[in-house]
Amino acid sequence: MDHQLHNTTTPSTLHITNDPTQKNLDDDGREKRTGTWVTASAHIITAVIGSGVLSLAWAIAQLGWIAGPSVLITFSFITYFTSTLLADAYRAPDPVTGKRNYTYMDVVQASLGGRKVQLCGIAQYVNLVGVTIGYTITASISIVAVKKSNCFHDKGHEAHCSPSTYPYMILFAIIQIVLSQIPNFHKLSWLSILAAVMSFAYSLIGLGLSIAKVAGSVHVKTTITGTEVGKDVSEMDKVWHTFQAIGDIAFAYAFSTVLIEIQDTLKSYPPENKMMKRASLTGVSTTTLFYMLCGCLGYAAFGNDAPGNFLTGFGFYEPFWLIDIANICIAIHLIGAYQVFCQPIFGFVEKKCNQRWPESKFITSDHAVKVPFCGELSFNMFRLVWRTLYVMMTALIAMIFPFFNSFLGLIGAGSFYPLTVYFPIEMYIARAKIQKFSSAWVWLKILSWACLVVSLVAAAGSVQGLISDLRKYKPFMTPEE
Repeated sequence: MDHQLHNTTTPSTLHITNDPTQKNLDDDGREKRTGTWVTASAHIITAVIGSGVLSLAWAIAQLGWIAGPSVLITFSFITYFTSTLLADAYRAPDPVTGKRNYTYMDVVQASLGGRKVQLCGIAQYVNLVGVTIGYTITASISIVAVKKSNCFHDKGHEAHCSPSTYPYMILFAIIQIVLSQIPNFHKLSWLSILAAVMSFAYSLIGLGLSIAKVAGSVHVKTTITGTEVGKDVSEMDKVWHTFQAIGDIAFAYAFSTVLIEIQDTLKSYPPENKMMKRASLTGVSTTTLFYMLCGCLGYAAFGNDAPGNFLTGFGFYEPFWLIDIANICIAIHLIGAYQVFCQPIFGFVEKKCNQRWPESKFITSDHAVKVPFCGELSFNMFRLVWRTLYVMMTALIAMIFPFFNSFLGLIGAGSFYPLTVYFPIEMYIARAKIQKFSSAWVWLKILSWACLVVSLVAAAGSVQGLISDLRKYKPFMTPEE
């Protein structure tokens, strides 16, 4: 991430001296990074435990008791393994003393170069845009769930309570426009920690409600193979839903796109790659535990009829206040998660514009603005206009295509193979100079090809789900839950 995009002095021209101002600079001449493995873990948990957790009960219901948890565990191992490969690529060629690479594209440029850099950029930024749109949809659904439960509580269970999601998408966008003016990613650690706490809160509430439902007298049907052909779904729907479920699980582990940006917030010692591997282990282990609990207990609670969003499946009646708290936590969490995923986009565009028009005062000039209770903040007109337009664009697309499960599955399928698997493995092979057709090369390639097949079938299932949603879609009306 380009923390000081408006500096006119390049790192190569800096000479570190005894000047006190230099003590606040890192070895690349940028503002001293202060992140630790704890803050990095918070960023990861914020990025990973997002709206993906809400669809896991549905995903397990499509796959069943054996395949569902097995797919979850497999994705977690692959994600952790490739994240360790990616962490070593932050500095090149040496993972401890080499030159820093600030973005995923910088890492690919340093390790692979050529057309693969452009392919990486397309995959990364399309995915990041997709995630921010998905988070806008999910946050609005959660706020509407609060409105709906309060409506039923006040007016009775027979009342007509179907509030629109669109005003809340607009509210979410307004909040993001304000937060987007924070210039540097490393200034957002507090937001990630708050968001991580919120993710634990709503996951725990969901777990508690699932346990209470399982312990109740109502019996629901669960099976080894999930939804049953002929009873729950048709034969073709079973195939498509299975593929889409794999895409939803892939989406649930999507943080490779921002791993390098997160690593760029870490202080220089201990070495960033060691801290990032520790943070990745903590983040992936924690999220996998929660995923297993939420997915499996959610399936046990709802059976083969598990809803797409398991926190809206407990009904909207009682305990209405607890469901309200859970959905408010989701909304707060997604406010932070949106920033984690959009900051790389902001940094990339602003860096390119600075390089293209270095003489433009509109793009390069920062102004100090005094804000009550916040002190002096840096203000830039280009940042204000561009970031505001970006947030408005994601909100508009979310309003046009407000589909939850299919959208998440498609994003997960589209990003998992190139960004989580292909590029980390190819960069490791190039850096480690692994011989072609050696045993290590063969196993890495088998892993890569297997993940490609998985991503393709998941994408097919999600596209079919989107087509199905579009057939019964009425623009700018609240979609059916």
